[in-house]
Amino acid sequence: MYHEVNKLKRMGFSNAQISRYLEMDPRTVSKYAGMDENEFETQLDSSSPRVMLLDAYEDFVKNKLGKYPDTSAAQMFDWLKERYGEQLPKVSSRTVYNFVMHVRHKFEIPIEKKYRDFQAVEELPYGQQAQVDFGVYNMRTSKDTRKKVYFFAMVLSRSRMKYVWFLEQAFTSLSVIDAHEKAFMFYGGVPKELVYDQDRTMLVDENLGDLILTAGFKQYCQNRPFKVHFCRKSDPQSKGKIEIVIQYVKKNFLYNRIFNDLETLNEQAQEWLSRTANKLEHNATKKSPYFEYLIEREQLLPYFPIASSVSELKPYYVRKNNLITYRSNFYRLPSKTYQGLDTQVWVREQDNQLHIYDIQNQLLCTHPISNDQGQIIGKPNRQRNTSLKITDQVTKITESFTTKEAATSFLDQIKDKYPRYFRDHLLQIDKTLNEISNQLIKDKTLDFCIKNELFSGNEFRDAFFCLLDNLENKTEIPSLILLDKENQDKINIAPQQSDIDLYEAIMNPNQKG
Repeated sequence: MYHEVNKLKRMGFSNAQISRYLEMDPRTVSKYAGMDENEFETQLDSSSPRVMLLDAYEDFVKNKLGKYPDTSAAQMFDWLKERYGEQLPKVSSRTVYNFVMHVRHKFEIPIEKKYRDFQAVEELPYGQQAQVDFGVYNMRTSKDTRKKVYFFAMVLSRSRMKYVWFLEQAFTSLSVIDAHEKAFMFYGGVPKELVYDQDRTMLVDENLGDLILTAGFKQYCQNRPFKVHFCRKSDPQSKGKIEIVIQYVKKNFLYNRIFNDLETLNEQAQEWLSRTANKLEHNATKKSPYFEYLIEREQLLPYFPIASSVSELKPYYVRKNNLITYRSNFYRLPSKTYQGLDTQVWVREQDNQLHIYDIQNQLLCTHPISNDQGQIIGKPNRQRNTSLKITDQVTKITESFTTKEAATSFLDQIKDKYPRYFRDHLLQIDKTLNEISNQLIKDKTLDFCIKNELFSGNEFRDAFFCLLDNLENKTEIPSLILLDKENQDKINIAPQQSDIDLYEAIMNPNQKG
């Protein structure tokens, strides 16, 4: 190994390259590269077999590695402590690692590496798909400092035609949309499908295929004809074309490039695209991306600039009391808008009104914009109907039933049980009663709830719809018919009764009484 290291060193390889090639520790490579042959022979002569602290546990480690070759040294350390407890010498994790590697080398037990099975896919049709991703890189500056830049990249999957755009700050939903528009203008068309990673600037959450896009990006997608496809989490291989482009930009364009200003950098990037990235023959297709793009351009969807209000949407965090701060004032949101520390809404000014949207681009509320400061704008309890007083609501509900006294008693029970939420229960009952005009169902529901002590607006609703279902499953509800005088007389007729001895005589004719 000493001679192999020095051979590679003479060939001009660095210590880091030799370490990766020979899979050796960089410190060992550095030590061997700094020795001449005499020093190396002296070391060999002076070296003697070392007694290792864990030699007594060699069989245990060997058996475990033989059965589970992919076991890590950390896992082996835990197994040793579990098996031997206090008997195990006090050693560091580094000592265990060295011993495990010693056992692997001695008994030739390599570390098993698991590889994912991949299959080459057929080329997609022209104009079918583009892949999108983002990158970040620390560039050199003329003042010998570092400048972090962020970039957006898109590549047409068939032709491999690339586009890249740089910013000095991290991308937001608005700047992502702007970068899309620049890319479509560059291509002169729009692909039918775009493939993305699960980036937070575009995707809020994903649950078994159900995507929740950010408000701005969702509105943008509604104005563009392409379909979106988000890869699974931790699965960059499913968009391998753009992953290669990201590395290509870093290693070919940005590597050792000096940052002057953002405008110059984007100009240099466009020149690099036309000079190198889109002109040279692609390693996989063996064709120039630009000449393939000339074919693909005809299959792209037409591109027309859109006048979208997306750029006017701005994100704001929601306070736990369902308020947002805007221009030194507080604006109310509907109850339960706040769902945790990261809850956001989107706002837009229009005609001196503040329009507030949720993350799914649904309008939550609208407020007039105030020129004052420190004011709370909007009425409380925006989700409750407070147009009627409680007494008026009680009267309205009571009049809906035939038996007014029973209805009043029922509502009093609810008020005693839920004094703080009495109005909400009244609203629920009133909403339920408005579902149908059948007086019989209303009265039966009231009787059922009183009989079973169901004093709640929600329980009244459940009982109501249960009785309504029973009604709909029958052709008609049978009515009660009172008996006339003739039938009243008939029910008083007593049936004849037979003597039990008669049946005994029939069943046992030979038995004497």
